[in-house]
Amino acid sequence: MRVLGIETSCDETAASVVVLDGCSAPEILSNIVLSQIEEHAAFGGVVPEIAARAHVEALDGIVEAALADSAVSLDEVDAVAATAGPGLVGGLIVGLMTAKAIAAAANKPLIAINHLEGHALTARLTDGLEFPYLLLLVSGGHTQIVAVRGVGDYQRWATTIDDALGEAFDKTAKMLGLPYPGGPNVEKAAASGDAGRFAFPRPMKGSAQPDFSFSGLKTAVRQAATAIAPLSDQDVADICASFQAAVADALGDRVDRALARFREEFPDKASPALVVAGGVAANRTIKGTLEALCSEAGFAFVAPPQKLCTDNAAMIAWAGIERLRAGMAGENAADFVPRSRWPLDSVSAPLVGSGRRGAKA
Repeated sequence: MRVLGIETSCDETAASVVVLDGCSAPEILSNIVLSQIEEHAAFGGVVPEIAARAHVEALDGIVEAALADSAVSLDEVDAVAATAGPGLVGGLIVGLMTAKAIAAAANKPLIAINHLEGHALTARLTDGLEFPYLLLLVSGGHTQIVAVRGVGDYQRWATTIDDALGEAFDKTAKMLGLPYPGGPNVEKAAASGDAGRFAFPRPMKGSAQPDFSFSGLKTAVRQAATAIAPLSDQDVADICASFQAAVADALGDRVDRALARFREEFPDKASPALVVAGGVAANRTIKGTLEALCSEAGFAFVAPPQKLCTDNAAMIAWAGIERLRAGMAGENAADFVPRSRWPLDSVSAPLVGSGRRGAKA
């Protein structure tokens, strides 16, 4: 199977070709990602209209480059997979409409992919992981713990009740005058900081409710920064280090509960695994905390390479392959409408964004 993947859900324009040949391991033949960081940096965050226009300008060339790098022609592609949600609706429209046009012109099947499913299945592309496994998804828009039981079979065990973790990193960076994107710059500043200087709260730690919360932590950062303003470089470093330590501690508490639950619900799984995906998964302090937890609990710790943790099209192409071989490619994809909100688990009761546009999580 050879699938062309297209990803335009936020501020990366991406296309990829992934192949699965018989019993061989899957191979990423090409994975082109064009970041829009420079376009959005002046605003301290992603501007949807700017993102959509940038996708329009770049996507055709990115697709051509992905096909050229893979040495696979469009005629040799078995299907086209495109992110259809969740995400910024303008970008989703650009990517999905382009995929529809390519699929129609080349007479290829079109597969509409949930962006979160791309993250959920990446560990099977990179590590050949077998179902079931536990997923911690930490990104700019989502913070969730999900039991991944099979293709299309996901059970959300926890989500954020307010801010996503990536959002909290970005807003903390903006408060402290650090450049966008916030995550890497907070981590960089924290490297020279004193993590014990500020006693920030560990939201939800010890709570029987399994979910996450980061709004209060973000408020505590603002109060601390305001109290000692104007901030020196060392003040900023200390706040970042203390914030990062609080995040890692809170995440560790939530994940520890989920590891115990996984053991209870899947007692026959001889080699359980925790997969960490999403852009925040690149943070070394968070990763170190989770690795230690997994070692103590007897879980394998799986973190795909950083370039496959952030938004990319290889994970979308791979999700298309997974759905193709499971007979779940879907029908009438040509009529599929982009969804700005599209929970991976549609059964669990929504906790965030359950208004007119539907549930976010």
